[in-house]
Amino acid sequence: MLLFTVPILFSFAGCMKKTGDTAAVKNFIQQTTVDKVVKTLAGKYGEAEKPRIERGVSQAANLWRESDGKAEDFEKFCTDNLVSGDSAVGTLFNKLQTAFEVLNGNFNKMGLDLRIPLDLVGGEVTPIDEMLGAYSPSAHLSDDFFQNKIAFVTILNFPFYSLQEKTEQGTAWSRKQWAYARMGDMFTSRVPAELLLKISESLSNADSYISSYNIMMGKLVDKDGKTLFPADMKLITHWGIRDELKSNYANPNGLVKQKMIYEVMKRIIDQSIPQEVINNDKVTWNPENNKVFKDGKEITVTPEPDTRYQHLLNNFNAEKAVDPYYPGYPTYISRSFDLGMEIPQQDVEKLFTDFLTSPQVKQVADLISKRLGRKLEPFDIWYDGFKARSAISEDMLTEKTSKLYPNAAAFEKDLPNILVKLGWTPERAKEITSRVQVDPARGSGHAAGAYMKSDKARLRTRIADKGMNYKGYNIAVHEFGHNVEQTMDLQNIDYYMMSGVPNTAFTEALAFIFQKRDLELLGIKENNPEKEELLALDNFWMSYEIMGVALLDMNVWKWMYANPNATPAQLKGAVISGAKEIWNKYYAPVFGSKDEPILAIYSHMIDNPLYLSNYPVGHLIDFQIEGQITGKPFASEVERIYEQGRLIPQVWMKGAVGREISIQPILDATTKALTVVK
Repeated sequence: MLLFTVPILFSFAGCMKKTGDTAAVKNFIQQTTVDKVVKTLAGKYGEAEKPRIERGVSQAANLWRESDGKAEDFEKFCTDNLVSGDSAVGTLFNKLQTAFEVLNGNFNKMGLDLRIPLDLVGGEVTPIDEMLGAYSPSAHLSDDFFQNKIAFVTILNFPFYSLQEKTEQGTAWSRKQWAYARMGDMFTSRVPAELLLKISESLSNADSYISSYNIMMGKLVDKDGKTLFPADMKLITHWGIRDELKSNYANPNGLVKQKMIYEVMKRIIDQSIPQEVINNDKVTWNPENNKVFKDGKEITVTPEPDTRYQHLLNNFNAEKAVDPYYPGYPTYISRSFDLGMEIPQQDVEKLFTDFLTSPQVKQVADLISKRLGRKLEPFDIWYDGFKARSAISEDMLTEKTSKLYPNAAAFEKDLPNILVKLGWTPERAKEITSRVQVDPARGSGHAAGAYMKSDKARLRTRIADKGMNYKGYNIAVHEFGHNVEQTMDLQNIDYYMMSGVPNTAFTEALAFIFQKRDLELLGIKENNPEKEELLALDNFWMSYEIMGVALLDMNVWKWMYANPNATPAQLKGAVISGAKEIWNKYYAPVFGSKDEPILAIYSHMIDNPLYLSNYPVGHLIDFQIEGQITGKPFASEVERIYEQGRLIPQVWMKGAVGREISIQPILDATTKALTVVK
């Protein structure tokens, strides 16, 4: 999971702008003024510069307000501040990108440091910690730079290109032209700082809620009052309890545990979970009948009061408040996909529905059922039996990882060795990992990249009292994949404005590539002759599971926009109803049970709005990259691919593997695997 602390300003505000919730009004700068300025500047710099001048002047005019100056002030500003010629434009670009590295880098570092009491293991979290962690140091950057006109200098000289324009023209652009286009993405709306702060506050509060939501597994009891899990097992939702469920496929008595975990999940989803059992090891709880006991006696309890859905609603309201400032992208949904992911939402949805309705789904499900020797249960969407570790005792793996990594410092010290095992030279491994800092996390853990070359990426991972257990190690390897990507395409990129990846699905892809090699990194060799086929089936089933969750995430946001005044209780009903609808359409024909709510358990829905689509797209990218690097030096090929930086997704993919993002490679590989794996 990635953590973002610096707001990214995305879209061009279009030809109309709004203030607050008022109706749209005409631009302050009239078209006649724009035409006059363009004519003057084209006469000064030549007709060859006219297309660039028209774009820059028009976009600056769309964001110029009366408070910025009169029409004649706008004219003078443009004539004084447009630069022309490769040398002058290049000089301005270099000065701006250096400034943005300083600003973004330090704002990011401040945001991460302010969240240390919330994110890292330590003392009790106090109200002031919550307030400081919710503060966004960069919230006023846009306001300030429009007021002092730096934003207008940027817009005028480095205009914005839409996704369609980038798609149509980008394949012919040089690296410098791409960098200039990314500079044009910097100031493309005027969202008031107070609204950005509201978004930061809402996201921070949701993250704190999720990070502190633990189930005391050793306090769960069945109808006979017996416990099934270790007394000291404390797992965060949803990640921890999901991974515990996965681990029990290797346990002869695991089905009973899995069914209990599913009962816990359903209680969380419908908020019938008693408040008294959350983060509380003083009571025992039977999730099946929802009874709670203290000192052997049943006690009266209170259900959690739809807190989960209140946080989701808070995020919606915070994001919706900025809609008026993006007339061209009037919903958070359009901004998330067209501007953030840079893949249209309808294209992402079609990828998923085509996959979910493929004939391979039923075929793989039948194979899993045969391997399990039983009918599928709803939670078998997390079937883990195609992985090498599925046949290995997790206790044995935990014994190994806890000895290797008793604390965060031990894991950080071993990072260079991990990269060497993956094929990096010792020198290069040391260079990359010197830019990564490992800290013990309160929550499940996350990766946070640096935004300036002088800073370090953070790997925050959960470490148990007795050392890093296998679940924590598996997640830490995933997060380290993020850190390697974050470091490579910041430290080695040709232009700062090109640092990063097209969208977070691409960093998820490398994290998945690292994660699936976790046993190899522990020295456990996979000699199964069906290894490649099993990897294909594993990727297929993980994609199948998470695509339904991502569809639910999209549909919930569509529902909130259609019902903007909904209460948390109404939203809860809509989420559960939506989860069941998707289940009945894409999963019930395979699993044989209807109206299952399981797709609604994901914590990302609550604390990371519309992030979930990045996971299945990441799985598709992961599979295509794996095909590309097979038989080639792992480290050098990964560096070649990821040092492309922040191109748009489909251009990046063509450079990486020679074709766009597609479900076909994994479908073809799955068909082949089904003829081999029994």
